[in-house]
Amino acid sequence: MRSYLVAIAAFAALMSWPARAQGDAKAEICAASDDSAQSPEQRIAACTSLIQDGKNATLEELSKLHTNRGAAYWYIDNMKAAFSDFNRAIALDPKNARAFRERSNAYRSAGRLDRALADADAAVRLDPNDAVAFDTRGNVYNNLGQFDKAIADYDQALKLDPENAQTFMDRGVAYYFKEDYRAAIKDYDESIKRRPNSARAFTNRGSAYKKLGDQEHALADASQAIKIEPTDPINFDNRGLTYQQAGDNDRAIADFDEAIRLRPQASFLTNRGDSYNAKGDYDRAISDYDRAIKLDPKFVRAYNNRGAAWRRKGDLDRAIADYEQALRIDPQMDTAAENVAALREERDRRQAAKAGGGAGVNTVLPTFDCSAARRAVEKAICSDPELARLDRQIDDAYRAALAKLDRRAAADLRHRQRAFIVRRDRAFGDPDYQIKKELERRLAKLREMGG
Repeated sequence: MRSYLVAIAAFAALMSWPARAQGDAKAEICAASDDSAQSPEQRIAACTSLIQDGKNATLEELSKLHTNRGAAYWYIDNMKAAFSDFNRAIALDPKNARAFRERSNAYRSAGRLDRALADADAAVRLDPNDAVAFDTRGNVYNNLGQFDKAIADYDQALKLDPENAQTFMDRGVAYYFKEDYRAAIKDYDESIKRRPNSARAFTNRGSAYKKLGDQEHALADASQAIKIEPTDPINFDNRGLTYQQAGDNDRAIADFDEAIRLRPQASFLTNRGDSYNAKGDYDRAISDYDRAIKLDPKFVRAYNNRGAAWRRKGDLDRAIADYEQALRIDPQMDTAAENVAALREERDRRQAAKAGGGAGVNTVLPTFDCSAARRAVEKAICSDPELARLDRQIDDAYRAALAKLDRRAAADLRHRQRAFIVRRDRAFGDPDYQIKKELERRLAKLREMGG
């Protein structure tokens, strides 16, 4: 009798083997990582099948299945389904640290940083030995602009996992935004050592070199990113920006052409427009800004920079209209506000000069009202067409440079421009002061900054 029961048990085990094997295969697919051979859709299907068949599964096991499926949904940007799975996973097992970590990533993608931070805190609290949890919270702090806290979390993540290329990359980003570009480069170096085929690591390191003015290394890294991922338009756009900063607008335009061919995008078109603007080809620049605005009617930089092109073409009304639209989209855009004020004054002066029968519309006027000039240097500029032209060109170059800078750098340039004017006014009249040479020197410096 016993041998009969053993035989029955052996037969039952044999018959159930394909089902067990199939279940194990599904479990392996469901738990696969983002960089595995399994597509997100395959992972979702496998997880869904296991969840539907999981009547005998524990709450912890079901929680893990929902976490895995939520991560796959998040990867394909199905945020509604992702949040549904993460919420279900946490309801089934409130101690599932990974579910909190993954939901934190989803909240961060959705821009809900307060909830992202709360979930990252929970993940760290539930599993203080999980390096990825600290990296996740560091990413949230990075988005919040709390870079020192981000770096502290990345430091802890690297203590727990010293070979994690992604954490070196993320900490490099924090150092970059802190403007500690050399520290950022060191971290990108470490990331590249561990993951030499990461195009993004080369792109980021190139950006840091660019900030240090090291164009040679910046271009080498940008080119390496293209070599690794030749179908990613962002890599061509990035190298184009590097060429643009170096003043090589022809090569910049060639790279922007390729980026636009791969994926027409408002930012790529605006960047190419900027290079045409710098070359003095205002019609092509305006055409690119037009296309950018058609693709994204709220892309503020396209309005601002199109305003600069209209201004250089001499169409002040259209320039003012574009700057005003930029301000409607972003009321904090200082460059647009300054340009509107300056252009309104200039338009009024031209109209007054034309109506009064004095200087014609084509007469070069300085950036200030000559009828109100009181200082000797202002009177000298008003009385000399060449000095007036230099004053106008300096103002154009100054505003072009402002348009390319972030807010901190732009504020610094405004301070230096005011300091230049103060020095000019004080030095004028000194025997050794040559105003034309000083204006030419300032113009060259600003044009170098503005590309």
